[in-house]
Amino acid sequence: MVFINAFVATMMATAAMAAPHGHHFSHIHARQNTTVNKLGAAYNDASLVSAITGAGWAYDWNFESMGALPSGVEYCPMLWGPKMYDQWQSAATSALSQGSTCILGFNEPDNAGQAAMDPATAATDYQTYITPFSGQATLVTPAVTNGQGDNIGLSWLQSWFDACNGACQATVMAIHYYAQADVSDFTNFVTSAVTLGQQYGIQSVWITEFQNTGSSDDQVAFLQEAIPWLNSNTDVGRYAYFYAADGYLLSGTSLSPVGEAYVATY
Repeated sequence: MVFINAFVATMMATAAMAAPHGHHFSHIHARQNTTVNKLGAAYNDASLVSAITGAGWAYDWNFESMGALPSGVEYCPMLWGPKMYDQWQSAATSALSQGSTCILGFNEPDNAGQAAMDPATAATDYQTYITPFSGQATLVTPAVTNGQGDNIGLSWLQSWFDACNGACQATVMAIHYYAQADVSDFTNFVTSAVTLGQQYGIQSVWITEFQNTGSSDDQVAFLQEAIPWLNSNTDVGRYAYFYAADGYLLSGTSLSPVGEAYVATY
């Protein structure tokens, strides 16, 4: 499944990518942030994150925040895919030194329009670039789509877990969801992801992108049901609706009706 909105957002983020800091930090202590609000902000413009009231964390499909985030909002760097490998070590080390406690894995490797990686290669590369940070941050699996089929969505992720054979050391699973469907379709998908994760010792699922792709009214109705369910679900660690930008969660620089529904419980 090709998600145009996510693809455009990713291209915007990577186009704006700056060179990482050239500092290396050898003394980083393990930090597990379990008190952060689940609600997050996916963004391309850091200055807009402040509009997402109650956001406890944020990410920009990148390994640098590309601007200052509001106080109290944790930044999660992402190793988007192979095009980031050369600069990753320095950038991730810098992010952790500045307070990040999480590292996000590859972005939709099961999607030909995104990271486009097979599970075996992704397992090997994850161990090379992300696993070394185990104990220094919460390591999150590659984020898969809700597509159906062999080596798509949860099927891809199951193959990745098998290829890792316990060596990747991720402790959180990441999933994406895009559909114009009833909220039950969403909750069923999340529940299926939770079940899969538990088979591999993963006790927390993060929905790092999700969107009801219907009208604004459809999205508001969806969020009014989905957000309370996510907040009460102890298997869901964090979530981020797509996304902090005009025409989505924002109208200009203020919350849109969809944005208002998203943050209503915080």
